[in-house]
Amino acid sequence: MLNFETRRKHPTLLLIDDDLISREVTATVLTMSGYPVHTAVDGERALEMLTGQECAPDVILMDAQMPGLSGTELIAELRTRTKARVFAISGSNPLDTVAAAADGFLLKPFDAEALEKALEGHPIPGAISRKSHLDPKDPVISIETLAQFRGMMPEAAVREIYAAVAADLARRIQTLEAAIARGDDGEVRRIGHAIKGGCGMAGAIQAARLGALFEDLPADTESNHLDNSMALLSDLRAAARNLERMLEAELPA
Repeated sequence: MLNFETRRKHPTLLLIDDDLISREVTATVLTMSGYPVHTAVDGERALEMLTGQECAPDVILMDAQMPGLSGTELIAELRTRTKARVFAISGSNPLDTVAAAADGFLLKPFDAEALEKALEGHPIPGAISRKSHLDPKDPVISIETLAQFRGMMPEAAVREIYAAVAADLARRIQTLEAAIARGDDGEVRRIGHAIKGGCGMAGAIQAARLGALFEDLPADTESNHLDNSMALLSDLRAAARNLERMLEAELPA
């Protein structure tokens, strides 16, 4: 039976917050709850830490409103340096574009229990909620397709296929983010089509369905168009993480 649940109870955190009191209190609360926590005073320092490999976080908590590099620009830079999940944190609701670009949102003050629920995908009181296009009931991959591959080739070859799919998906997510930032709707739909086709052939159901939604995005300049694209992108990143967890659990190297 496939098991896609993460086994890491306390992921490593990178907390980015320019407010000293908020940063230190939050870091202390989370550390006392068992989370390894690194802190950065601003976006520039966080990027230096990641580039210099001073830390390798699984989750990044970033204040939604900071001086200097912040918001969607900071999120985009973080994505180029780490695969960590990025959660926006704020004492008030952030801009819709920030909420859409991040993997989640937590309203300050929050505790370890709220963070744990956010990491598990549960709705958090006071937090912004949005309709996810990623149905948690959908299998990460088709059981039938996996069984067919296993019937045709050795286990190592099956893993190679899905490792290649995961790597290709990661690259396409980066190019997709760049196309969204440029407002290149045609390129967004083209990449969505490629994701739908490639992941569909491998039976990567979640990613394929999200690729199809990108392919079907309308070519318009409505004000919510960027928000919709960024929300879909967040879901696609989640699907990519699910695929990587499947590899670790079902097809270990």
